[in-house]
Parts: sequence; C-alpha cells; structure tokens
Amino acid sequence: QGDIEYLNQIRHVVDLPLLRKDFIIDEYQVVEARVYSADAILLIATVLPEKELRHLYNLSKALDMDVLVEVHDKKDLKKALNIGAEIIGINNRDLKKFKTDINTTITLAKGIPEGRIIVSESGINTKEDIETLVTNSVHTFLIGEALMREEDPGEKLKELLG
Repeated sequence: QGDIEYLNQIRHVVDLPLLRKDFIIDEYQVVEARVYSADAILLIATVLPEKELRHLYNLSKALDMDVLVEVHDKKDLKKALNIGAEIIGINNRDLKKFKTDINTTITLAKGIPEGRIIVSESGINTKEDIETLVTNSVHTFLIGEALMREEDPGEKLKELLG
C-alpha cells in the first residue's frame, strides 16, 4: 500500500531517481508527483486514450520528469511509439489471466526502434530470465514479486544478478 508522502521520505535518505508507480490519469497527479520529489512517473498505455497519454507525457517532460510508458500488447506499443516515448516498459503479465510470460517482452521488443530504453516488467524470476531478455535488446528490469515473496529479498537479488 503506497502513500505519496513516501517519495519525500525516501528523497531525504537516498539520492537515486524516484519513480511514482501509480495509476496516473490526470494532470493533478503529474504535478503532485513532481511536488513530492518524483523524478519519473509511470503512464499505463492500456488505461489512457492516446491523446491523453500524449498530454500527460508532454506535461511530465515539461516538468523535467522522465516517463516510463507501460505497454501490454502491440496496440499499446503503437500508442507509446506515436507519442515518442523514450522509456518503454513491457509488462509480461496478461491482464486477463494474470499469468506472466517473458516472451511478451521478447515479441514486443522487436518492434521498438533503437535508441529507446526497454524495460521488462513482471515475471522475471531467474538469472536465466534476465540473460534471455538482455540478449533480446532489453536494457533494464522492473522486478517486484520475485523479491517480495522471498524471506531474504537481498539474497534473491544477488542470485538474480549472479
């Protein structure tokens, strides 16, 4: 369970970029993210019409924030590319069945031009998953569940980064 105030609290402890990972659907949330020290926001292409996605993306950039545009399928990817998204997150979770498959990233990454940052999200459980994704043009990863379900997340992270 999140709280926007966590961004300010974390900012006082670390100097790493902070991502507001939320369901952002309006301008207020974008401005709020900046006020609360976010360096980047998540925009989910599935939940926003392209016109609104573009508007929120441009507002974020005007506020000097990076934007992670999350896609789930080819339709979402087309929207992300149309608005000029520089950082594209490919979510491997099927929103209908809630199963994950890293082949989603492998398939969609082929349609992303060079020069964009590709983030693979969800379903990354092993070092081999990471190696497979890296060989398929993925630059970085958003790993949550694999760490959260471990008794010692730090050990799991060491295993993943091996």
